[in-house]
Amino acid sequence: MENGKHSNIVGLFPKGMSRRQALKTGAGIFIVGGLNTSFLRYANAATPAIVSEAIHLGMYVSLYTARQKKLFEKHGLDVGIKSAGGVALPVPVLLSGRGQFGVTAAGMSVNANHAGGKMKNIAKIVGGVAMWAVAKPDSTIKDVEDFKGKTIATLKFPSSTIQTPTFTMKKYGGFEPKSAGVKFLQLPFGAQTAAVQDGRADMATVFEWDASISKKQFGLKVVYSFADVIGPLSWTTAFVTEEYMNKNPEAIQGFCNAIAEAQKMLHQDPEVFVEVSKAEFPKLDESVIRDATANFFGSKIVVPRNPTISEAEWDTDMELEHAGGAIKGKLPYAEMVENSFAEKATKKYGLAS
Repeated sequence: MENGKHSNIVGLFPKGMSRRQALKTGAGIFIVGGLNTSFLRYANAATPAIVSEAIHLGMYVSLYTARQKKLFEKHGLDVGIKSAGGVALPVPVLLSGRGQFGVTAAGMSVNANHAGGKMKNIAKIVGGVAMWAVAKPDSTIKDVEDFKGKTIATLKFPSSTIQTPTFTMKKYGGFEPKSAGVKFLQLPFGAQTAAVQDGRADMATVFEWDASISKKQFGLKVVYSFADVIGPLSWTTAFVTEEYMNKNPEAIQGFCNAIAEAQKMLHQDPEVFVEVSKAEFPKLDESVIRDATANFFGSKIVVPRNPTISEAEWDTDMELEHAGGAIKGKLPYAEMVENSFAEKATKKYGLAS
């Protein structure tokens, strides 16, 4: 509490009484007298924390559900969510102290560690590749082999919209994109589907809401689901600096509790997804949100059942991000993940895997 708050309480009591004694006595008087509201607000104030998200995206719905359903407050946090404006940008926000939790591709925490900025991944926010390839209705693209010779509209590197198809072509197609004549048309956020419509690209790799908006706006269709091919992985995580984690374990636990409870809500009631998404993205038609529900929950892994990160999920993500060129080198699960907070949260508030 600020000194002014102390002095207002201490001034009610006789000279010679210590500040500690005054505060202790004052709390008792206020509680007995029914005037405790203001005092308890200070005594039990929630821990402030800023979450730096890469971009405001529908796939981060676990985070938004925790906010909209006031689960952060329930678990002792006063959380603000701020978009950093790019996949790599939450890292400098955390390192500068302007934010406490980063939510973005897990590989960005790995790059930070390579550079000496020690991070720990503490919760899974997206558990499958929340990305789809969309094309015109008459497109013959059905399989990764069909990517050969195509122009793919993407966001700008190091976006997952480039990394993921690159990884998929190498691992599941057995070919290098460049040698197979694949071209990436790198565009600003929101411009990929228009490039398909006007013929500059054969397909676009997009997140939601762009996949469902493109259906409504341009008549495009989903021709490829990356989540169904790649399977479960720690595609988007929440991470913190090691220093913050060591100094604020209660805040870390509160964050994981809120995420676990949010993910449980989302899987138990599909209308929670619609309600939260409408609140977070008020300009979207409800029909777009409802169309997106099938993509988000169809694979059963994009929106996680709980925030725990398994070693297998981490290893798959490292393979993807390294093959896609997003990280300088893989780092092991034991170095990069602290799973104990998410495990406790899942056991008490979440759903089993």
